[in-house]
Amino acid sequence: MKLEEQLVLKLYNPELRESALVELSKKREMFPDLAPLMWHSFGTMFVLLQEIMSFYPALSPPMLSASVSNRACNVLALLQSVASHPETRIPFLKAEFTEYLYPFLNTTSNARSFEYLRLTALGVFGALVKVDDTEVVNTLLDGHIIPLCLRIMETGSELSKTVATFIVQKIILDEAGLQYICATPERFFGIAIVLARMVAEQPSTRLLKHIVRCYLRLTDDPRAHIALQTHLPEALRDGTFDNGLRDDAVARHYRQQLLDNLAVPAGGAPPAVPGSAAAGVTQPVPAPAAGGAPHPGPGSVAGASPEGSSQEGLSHAHPGPAPSAGAAPHPGPGPVVGGSPGGSSPSSAHPGPAPTEVGAPHPAPGPVAGGRPGGSSQAGPRRRRR
Repeated sequence: MKLEEQLVLKLYNPELRESALVELSKKREMFPDLAPLMWHSFGTMFVLLQEIMSFYPALSPPMLSASVSNRACNVLALLQSVASHPETRIPFLKAEFTEYLYPFLNTTSNARSFEYLRLTALGVFGALVKVDDTEVVNTLLDGHIIPLCLRIMETGSELSKTVATFIVQKIILDEAGLQYICATPERFFGIAIVLARMVAEQPSTRLLKHIVRCYLRLTDDPRAHIALQTHLPEALRDGTFDNGLRDDAVARHYRQQLLDNLAVPAGGAPPAVPGSAAAGVTQPVPAPAAGGAPHPGPGSVAGASPEGSSQEGLSHAHPGPAPSAGAAPHPGPGPVVGGSPGGSSPSSAHPGPAPTEVGAPHPAPGPVAGGRPGGSSQAGPRRRRR
């Protein structure tokens, strides 16, 4: 029996499960067929789902210890392998496993254990969107991924912000994602406000590149184009980041193309500024109303207005709170954002690399027969359509 088969069998034994999770997480890059093995072997995905749900009670109130966080990250790393593999990506998505990960992104504690958990959960979504696929984007838009990513972009660590911004970027690069974001003023200004706050915080070059790419993509929509001609942060125009972008030709190209696009008039009327009643991006995601009404999108938070704004521009924005001093960046993030997948790390909590090609969907069944568990709102994610 192969080593990976032995380790997967150990997952069925509660006494051996933790050690098997550690070994599989560390060595998953050594096993190219680990994802199909876990997906098609009897009961394995159900065991991982049980593990995911067992962490819910520690999320609210926040009582997640470092050891429990590491175990949760090991489970999420295996789910990322399934989300990355071309044979299992679409079945994983159709089985609605992502619904069970939203509670991890919905946490607000700045403790290191929670920051690692959010980062590793983001790695699963990053693996899904790294391969351009409209079906993936449409499925994620039916969930809470946009408002949750926006909140992490405001309050997370530098690394979490980078991964969350990468996910938003990949979603709006798809035509369905761009249309969704620009469909209402609340959605457009929710993203524009958060991007402006991040620019004001002097982000790293890597994060800035994803921010500028998001702005550049938004200019493809005529109304968003007009709005950004007025509301683009002045720091992106006046050379504030010239030194930081000196060694990144791609980021410089994105910024120059953004400025060139905004110098050209665009047709259409700009979106109206959302009122003060719009949902704030730093608030927990509300439960959907019956009937599948679209989420109003994050709105404004009282504070200082970004540079370059006007009476019809971005609502008053204020930089989100910085993470606590203990919330150091996770040494092993999920997929390498915007680049090639990184290598493995000694830490067992590190997610694995993202896929490079799309495979045909496998008609494998979902992980749980008879529906998904109920319970508290934190532990009972539900499927909904906008």
